[in-house]
Formats: sequence, C-alpha cells, structure tokens
Amino acid sequence: MPASRTPRRAEPLAKRGRGRRGRRGSPVWRVLKGVLLFGVAAIVLSVLWVAAHAFIPVGPTSLMMLRAHQGQTIERRWVRIEDVSPYLVTAVIAAEDTKFCAHPGFDVENIKKAIEEAKAGRRMRGASTLSQQTAKNVFLWPGRGWVRKGLEVWFTGLEELFWSKRRILEVYLNVAEWGDGNFGAEAAAKARFGKTARELNKGEAALLAAVLPNPAKWRVDPPGPYVRSRAGTLRARMDTVRAQGLDGCVLSEL
Repeated sequence: MPASRTPRRAEPLAKRGRGRRGRRGSPVWRVLKGVLLFGVAAIVLSVLWVAAHAFIPVGPTSLMMLRAHQGQTIERRWVRIEDVSPYLVTAVIAAEDTKFCAHPGFDVENIKKAIEEAKAGRRMRGASTLSQQTAKNVFLWPGRGWVRKGLEVWFTGLEELFWSKRRILEVYLNVAEWGDGNFGAEAAAKARFGKTARELNKGEAALLAAVLPNPAKWRVDPPGPYVRSRAGTLRARMDTVRAQGLDGCVLSEL
C-alpha cells in the first residue's frame, strides 16, 4: 500500500502569511505607518485649530514674536470689527484686495498675471489676497519657500471654509503690521493719529492702508511723497469700492 503524501499547499500559505506579517513589522513599514499617522493627525489638528479661531481671539503671531526678539516693543489691542472705522475697512479692501468679497480665498486671474510677468522677466507682482495674508500672519512663520506656500494654500482654504469674510477681515485688521512694533488697527490709529480705530476719518484710513505693503519702509507720520500719492489714489478707489459694493460682505453687517 503506497504511503500517503503530505499536502504541499499549507506550507506556501503559511509562508505567505508570515511574509505579510514580516513586512508589516519591518522598520520601513513602521516608518511609513508613523508618517501616515502623523499626516492624519496634522490634518485633523489643523482643521480644529482653524475652526476654533472662527470664535476665539487670535494670540500673538510669529511675526510679533520675531519683532519682540529684535528689540521692538509690541503694541497691540484686539478690537471687534464693529469698533473699526468703516473707512478703514473700505481702504484696506481698496488697497489690498478689491475682489475680497467675491473670490474663494484666491484671485486666480491675478495669480495668472503674476506668473506671466515672472516668465517675461518682469518684477513679480504681489498676488496674495487678504485671506492669504491673514492665513500667513496667523498660522505660519515669516519667510518664503515652497513648503510655506503650500501650507498657506491649505490654511487659506480652511479659513474660507470655517470663517466668514467679516471674520477674516476682523482678524487681519488685528494682526497686520503697521511699523514700529504696532500691530493691528487700534495700535496703529493710536500711534499715528492719537485716536481709536473707530474714530479714523477717510484721509487717515487711506494713509494707514497706503503703507500696508511695506510698513517697515513707508511711514504715515510724516508721509513721504509716495505715501501721499498712494493715499490720494486710494481715496478715489475707496469711492469706487463703496459705489460697487465691493466691501458689502463686511460693511453690510455693521
């Protein structure tokens, strides 16, 4: 009687099982798993972080801490947007982002123009919206680089998802740098004009908005020829913004 043969299929199956378990326990797999878990945690935490700031006050930003480290005395007082002059709201929109109420956080047309100018060898224009500037100021560090730009896109998208336009501008007006350690509209109004942000008139609002692109270089007190000229242009542009309702997403609620 011939001897019974031992089944041969069980061994390969067992080996395959051990192989899968071995791969999952390998250092490479553990690293990949750790990276994946870290990425998921970072996404969840960033979403919660941005969502929470739709309601809670924003603390000191990284730029404020940098300026303090450089020896500047930081002046800042948080104010509600109801306590900011409507003139300043309109002036900032006129100066920095006339499409603020219409775009989803990014001005695609302006970005395309900036890319075309860069390809042509001309000086690249600023294409950041107020939403992007707010995201950079609140959630990121000062500087440049592709990693920071990618994070800026991410946080801007979250900002637009969880915050109202009114909230975005309120935060911007409280964290924007106005030079000499002054951050926010209230500190700037006190330092430059000796009054509150709510008391600013049209001309004063235009002057403050005129220096926003480079507050370390341009001054309000006294304004140089360029700032005076830019403020005059902004006063005319403010009339257009008001007439066309380009600030309506903010001022209609005030």
